[in-house]
Amino acid sequence: MAEITISATDGSGGFFAHVAMPKGTPAGAVVVIQEIFGVSDSIKAIAAGVADQGFIAIAPDLFWRIEPRVNLTDRTQAEWDKAFALFNAFDQEKGLEDLKATLATARTLPGANGRAGTMGFCLGGRMAAMMALKSDADCNVSYYGVGLEGLFAEGASGVTKPFLVHIAENDKFVPKAAQGTTLAALAPNPVVEAHVYPRVDHAFARVDGQHWDGRAAAIANGRTAAFLARWLG
Repeated sequence: MAEITISATDGSGGFFAHVAMPKGTPAGAVVVIQEIFGVSDSIKAIAAGVADQGFIAIAPDLFWRIEPRVNLTDRTQAEWDKAFALFNAFDQEKGLEDLKATLATARTLPGANGRAGTMGFCLGGRMAAMMALKSDADCNVSYYGVGLEGLFAEGASGVTKPFLVHIAENDKFVPKAAQGTTLAALAPNPVVEAHVYPRVDHAFARVDGQHWDGRAAAIANGRTAAFLARWLG
């Protein structure tokens, strides 16, 4: 495990990114995009798992302009309150530019094979969808992204690279109607693969989270591993 500093493209400073390296290189790189809890222990565990699968994992601090190095859990109301305050203050367009900078850096890390994608959760799932629409990432994975129906209100024709979407059927932050709108928009696009996981809530794949579901997480993570292996090498 290591940390690097990435310079923001707007000249406003730099931000840290947690890096987990695989045993062997060359390897594709995966930008692991945080939830509203920051670059948390859970996100670091996910990055370690991505590295175990043979990829370079890099998790950038997206909240650095508000508060650097946020590391929260979903276990207390105080942490939830802080997480939502950070989310509400977060500038998603600036976050998108930080992710593009991270993607560019990931492609040039020692041992990288030049291919790089994203994998995001919750807020990160939304940001991964934005990267699918607005970046040159080789592939993107969204776990229970919030507000996707708005991003794809006019369809998903802007997604031109492989995009894998995981949706929780009982997601308390994404109503069934919103899920239906998103699925209908994504369905005509042949580069998009979307799956709905029955009877699970938001964050079913968060390690040690309140809504962890081992079966759904194993299925989703298996699909993700195969997807990343196909498109990142």
